[in-house]
Amino acid sequence: MTDFNYQAALTLRSTNVKTGPIPVSTTTADTCAEDCPFREASCYARGGPLRIFWDAVTRKEKGKPWEAFCADVKALRDGTFWRHNQAGDLPGDGVVIDWDAVMMLVDANMRKKGFTYTHYPMSFEWNASIVEEANRLGFTINVSANSVEHADELKKLTTAPVVVVLPMDYPDSGGHTPDGHRVVVCPATTARNLTCLECKICASPVRKSIIGFRVHGCRARQAEAVALGWVAG
Repeated sequence: MTDFNYQAALTLRSTNVKTGPIPVSTTTADTCAEDCPFREASCYARGGPLRIFWDAVTRKEKGKPWEAFCADVKALRDGTFWRHNQAGDLPGDGVVIDWDAVMMLVDANMRKKGFTYTHYPMSFEWNASIVEEANRLGFTINVSANSVEHADELKKLTTAPVVVVLPMDYPDSGGHTPDGHRVVVCPATTARNLTCLECKICASPVRKSIIGFRVHGCRARQAEAVALGWVAG
């Protein structure tokens, strides 16, 4: 996978109240991991204004080809804190991550403070090695778990930071996975007026805690079924 046939859009100032006014990107939906249980009906990005914009990027009516997108990232001011992929995933075919395309983004992020999440399977050593190398080089990629049980599996497969989807009623005080790993609920959802811009915990490539995100959005009930293990993840 070296033709970089991907499309992504960089929004310089997000209007999302949780992220805060930081740059965010959106990548075509065909990059999403095939085995992500949230890929269709329960994906939070499948509703509202974000869905409209994401669809336009996927149709390549918005955004730019991958190399031009990476040039936009590289042009950000040094030290800029930004989130890659409010929707979409890492460049790849849905199963295997594209090493060259990710490394192009990692290079563009040099001297910036970018972070993102991926649902690509870490059971593939190739995928895990790419994610770990990106984290080592300063671009934080969190691996996303579908449940606390899945989070334990990911902790065994990779040294990358782990995040997890939580049920709606998961306590603000956090908890632990079955294997005893500490789960901290996203501070931007438990602390009033706190945004990603102030928190930045997901941008830390080395941390002991698993960051948890309670299901949200218009498809929260469907997503909760996955987090509770009622739907296979």
